[in-house]
Amino acid sequence: MKLVKKIIAILLSIGLGLIFIYSGYTKLEPVIETFEFTFVDIGIANWYTAPIIARLLISLEFVIGFLLLINYKLKTFTLKATIGVLLFFIIYLTIIILTTGNSGNCGCFGEVHFMTPLQAIIKNIIMIVMAIIVYMFYEGWSIRFNKLFISFISLVAITICFIRNPIDYSYTSNNLDEAVNYPLELNLLYQPEDTVKVEKPTLDLRKGKHVVAFMSLSCPHCRIAAKKFRLIKKNNPDISIYFVLNGDKNEKLQNFLEDTKATNIPYSFCLGKTFVQLASARLPRIYYLNNGVVERKVDYFELNQYEIENWITGTK
Repeated sequence: MKLVKKIIAILLSIGLGLIFIYSGYTKLEPVIETFEFTFVDIGIANWYTAPIIARLLISLEFVIGFLLLINYKLKTFTLKATIGVLLFFIIYLTIIILTTGNSGNCGCFGEVHFMTPLQAIIKNIIMIVMAIIVYMFYEGWSIRFNKLFISFISLVAITICFIRNPIDYSYTSNNLDEAVNYPLELNLLYQPEDTVKVEKPTLDLRKGKHVVAFMSLSCPHCRIAAKKFRLIKKNNPDISIYFVLNGDKNEKLQNFLEDTKATNIPYSFCLGKTFVQLASARLPRIYYLNNGVVERKVDYFELNQYEIENWITGTK
């Protein structure tokens, strides 16, 4: 019976370790931005500190996963750390449900696997039960691991997160070589040839300063941009942000809004050649418009609330 319990404990420990490592990997790849956004959203970080916190937490997942795989000090340290991290995420997910509802992707497995906050809480509770069973059944290995080796592994985990997906505060644009300071043909939206394919915007984008994003409902990078725009608008409601959307309104709009939660951003639809003419083939296409004139184009990953605020006030 002891052997059976020990085998169960080892298998569950390895399973937990693999889940932690996979969870960290999917947050890091292919995009880490959505995980960074969560810390800004709940107010525990700003746009500069969130990338650091996100990478440190992913590193922690990697380290705990590795320690679970090698069964390092399970009862005295690793299992307690495992349960502590899982409880932290349960509290965070509960806050998300209470503040924004049980909709959209919680980000527990990044953008790779969609999971609602409630599903993630259930998953974490199951993992805590697994950890408790390991604690009850496990009797220890005879192998001892040097603390220096564990410290080295921890350092490697942190280094990987910061090197594989480095923090970029420079917001270097791939669009800097493109033409700016020209009027965008906004009359194509306000006086459309086809009123079925093109909806008139609810804001007059020809007057004042606006950040206008042309997005496809099925574009993953557009969804990342929409999530960040939602937070920027939440933090500063005075910033004028507008979406021009392309895609199947009946089939995909609801899913887009549930995933991005960007219901605080006004939008209209534009289909066909007009959308291509205004947005070109690169999406999302984001313009800084000043009285209808394109003063800047940015990529989704370089969106910066502070930079937008400086542009609006004319301080930069």
